[in-house]
Amino acid sequence: MIEVAIAAIIIALIFDFVNGFNDSANSVATVIGTRVLKPLQAVMLSAVANFIGPFIFGVAVATTIAKGIVSPDDITVYMIIGGLVGAIVWSTLCTYFGLPISNSHSLVGGIMGAGIMGLGFEKLVFDGLSKVFTGIVIAPVGGIIIGFLLTGLIIAIFANRRPGKVNKTFGRLQIISSAWFALTHGANDGQKTMGIIVLILFSAGLIQELEMPIWVIFAAATAMSLGTFFGGYKVIKTLGVRITKLKPYQGFAAETGGGLMLAIFATLGIPASTTHVITGTIMGAGSVRRRRAVRWNVGKQIVFAWIITIPGSAALGIAFTYLIGLFT
Repeated sequence: MIEVAIAAIIIALIFDFVNGFNDSANSVATVIGTRVLKPLQAVMLSAVANFIGPFIFGVAVATTIAKGIVSPDDITVYMIIGGLVGAIVWSTLCTYFGLPISNSHSLVGGIMGAGIMGLGFEKLVFDGLSKVFTGIVIAPVGGIIIGFLLTGLIIAIFANRRPGKVNKTFGRLQIISSAWFALTHGANDGQKTMGIIVLILFSAGLIQELEMPIWVIFAAATAMSLGTFFGGYKVIKTLGVRITKLKPYQGFAAETGGGLMLAIFATLGIPASTTHVITGTIMGAGSVRRRRAVRWNVGKQIVFAWIITIPGSAALGIAFTYLIGLFT
């Protein structure tokens, strides 16, 4: 069983790497889109901040993932592997096609599917899942609102300043806001894999309580930061360029507001989608001047990807758990 648990942990870290690979765009898209930093510079900044993030915030999100999807007393390591493989396959396919889907919801869907296949619907933890679906609703809507309000506030304060000077000032500030968003991204998304690893250790009988060893935090943070460094540039292009063209002050508003939302989610233990948050704040920031500045058709494509993510990854989780069950 120890060998199986080690294999499951490796698969979890591969998912964490894929998560960072896809979500690299979330924390660097705006700073690249506004041309404040070159892609390599932005990705390096994001990778470092993603690594630090999980060490600063608590482990409330990890606890939700470990306890709040499927009953931890009943799920087996084999089921967790099936769910992880389903999530990895779904995330990889979406990254290949440049769709900035939620890796968080891929993970939740995959583990849900594994639990349904192995244990039935009655073993799903609906109190924990309610947090997930709360985040699904609040993240994009709240992102649009906070992005719109912060951008409007900046315009009101700096309305009489020269545009060139304003852009130069916020170009510098955007480096800070980009690092801030990457920090909170690591704090939120990095914790999800930590929760899965702890669940693996508990299911395999290697730990007696759902507690967070420091090596788990370090391993998950490292995998995510490496994934971020080698991130998917198709997704960066979708978020940073295709949705709307941003000025530096709009990018600053989108990143600052998005990071604030993620910090709140991390503190409350809500495994929110960083993709939902940053896409919402980008749309909100871009729509302040005029609604047509945002390419809403691209947003619709992204929303479609969000809608099908949990069912799609759950279906793959069911399929892979079934296949694994045939050989165990």
